[in-house]
Amino acid sequence: MIKGHGDDAYQYPLIKTDFSSNICRRTDNQQALKAHLASHLDLIDHYPEPEAWSLERLIAIHHGIDPECVIATNGATDAIYLVAQAFASMPCRHYPPTFSEYADASRLYGMPDASRLCGMPEGDVLHWLCTPNNPTGLVVTIDEIMEKWRQGGLLVLDQSYEDYTDLPMLSPKEAIRMGRIIQLHSMTKTYGVPGLRIGYITTERSLADRLRSVLRPWSMNVLAIEAGCFLIEHEISAMPDNPSRSLRAMPDLQEARLLRQRLLAIEGLIVAPTDTNFMLCELRQGTAAQLKDALARRHGILIRDASNFPGLSPRHFRIASQSPQENARLITLLSSWLAP
Repeated sequence: MIKGHGDDAYQYPLIKTDFSSNICRRTDNQQALKAHLASHLDLIDHYPEPEAWSLERLIAIHHGIDPECVIATNGATDAIYLVAQAFASMPCRHYPPTFSEYADASRLYGMPDASRLCGMPEGDVLHWLCTPNNPTGLVVTIDEIMEKWRQGGLLVLDQSYEDYTDLPMLSPKEAIRMGRIIQLHSMTKTYGVPGLRIGYITTERSLADRLRSVLRPWSMNVLAIEAGCFLIEHEISAMPDNPSRSLRAMPDLQEARLLRQRLLAIEGLIVAPTDTNFMLCELRQGTAAQLKDALARRHGILIRDASNFPGLSPRHFRIASQSPQENARLITLLSSWLAP
């Protein structure tokens, strides 16, 4: 799906506040990163590494795993398509509502839909799991992952939003030790740099070798590689004893919980539970498209029309918590729009 994702402010010229993107804007590293990249612009005079080995080595140190178990990608979405290409002959299952690119990548590479194949053993199936899930924001618990893993088959765990929750996540080291798990990660999300497109895969070596067999050369540009190395080195040096960071130490989750409580008080609005900074909402009347257009054109506020997620209706939309002031303004406008 090329169009229909969030952060589509290009369609509206006067957007001031973007609730449609799930990205948490981390400001602690932004200025330092921009200054670093500005001082390394001469890198564009040369080809990047055919595979981003320098970044993969740092990611491996970050997680305490073998570099051969890491594949850097042009964002987590690129990793999704890489998995679908490498395992194109394997029947797969999706669990809607979830990120649309799993289904799109599966169709592109002709992966059979296991739900349409009678008597398909679970041991022969590739399972696409998103945790925390987009658009619901719910975490697939480690117990649920273990139960699915025991059934056999190959688990693809898209953990792009793993740093946007305070619930336990399966670590790369644990997943590699278990086997039959491919984890997708997003530095785009972790560090709030969506324009750079930096993702990576962690998995056992045999599966990594299969994925590398279809990896395209120069899939990451030099500035993305340099940025990824800088961000990880900066974080490891800042927190040498515990390099892993998440929103546990940030106000975003607390603010999101306050936002959800205030949304629940609005008549005519259903707000689903969430474990992250973003949440799925449903209008009792009207459509998300109408609401999105009104908020964008009249007030410069952008939300995510979620009606194109399989399993959702034209009434569904998704928002991600912003600053307390911006959240308060959204509450006021939604209350007014939904007033009898």
